[in-house]
Amino acid sequence: MKVSLLHPSTFKLDGGAMFGIIPKPLWERKIKADELNRIPMSLRVVLIETANKKILIDTGIGDYHGEKFDKQFAVTGNKSPLTHALKEAGVEPDQITDIILTHLHFDHVGGLGQGTETHERIFPQATIHVHKKHYEYAKNPTQRDSGSFQKKFFVPLMEQYISEGKVNFLDSEEGTILSDGSDEIKFLASFGHTPHMIHPIFKDYIYMADLVPMSHHINVPWVMGYDMEPGTTTVYKEKFYDFIQRNDLTMIFEHDLDTWGGKLAIDEKGRFSLSNPKTSNRGIAEEIS
Repeated sequence: MKVSLLHPSTFKLDGGAMFGIIPKPLWERKIKADELNRIPMSLRVVLIETANKKILIDTGIGDYHGEKFDKQFAVTGNKSPLTHALKEAGVEPDQITDIILTHLHFDHVGGLGQGTETHERIFPQATIHVHKKHYEYAKNPTQRDSGSFQKKFFVPLMEQYISEGKVNFLDSEEGTILSDGSDEIKFLASFGHTPHMIHPIFKDYIYMADLVPMSHHINVPWVMGYDMEPGTTTVYKEKFYDFIQRNDLTMIFEHDLDTWGGKLAIDEKGRFSLSNPKTSNRGIAEEIS
């Protein structure tokens, strides 16, 4: 199994929203905000290559949003950013066999298609893996999080995949997503940020998605204001931390611009920290295993 990290784009979100109830004087020691109180963030995608499969975990933010959106969120990247990053890794879009979507927020599913008018798929050969209950929720979210789900974009794309029998709907809180010989990708589901968000587990890694979006969120109470149920997020962080330590996994952070991952450490007072942090080279593609 070959594992590479793709870095197709960056964007910015409000620092206060990213750290919830944590006061700015505390979180700003870890990451500085710009004049609009936004912090810089990665849109890190994983590429996994096995003997017979080329697999993506999440697809980034895409390029279809328009100038107003891109300015608001300070989106940077090439035209067709994920396609560009894949080519840097020596892979063409039609070679992708599987796409695992942790959840359907716009910054995780945006690279799946060309836009909201043509509904053209970038990866027509791929099978999509997503949690069934999350997909159902994403089509009917609450008013509080409806802005995170751009239904006019992802629903027509998903309906095309469904009509062709190319969607694997996961329906449990843990299990196996797919396998190729001895290579296997399993998952755990978390709650709090959004219902039934899945976290792929492969080789010695776990993709944290928005449960722990950045290394700065390692402390259990440091939870995003975007989370639907922040208290539930803390419960799942503790559950995941126990699992991660028991299985000696390296975490991969989706949104940390400078640190792509690392292992967990815990001190005598039960406080968590990042051990052996892995620095990102901010390249379009970097092979890690």
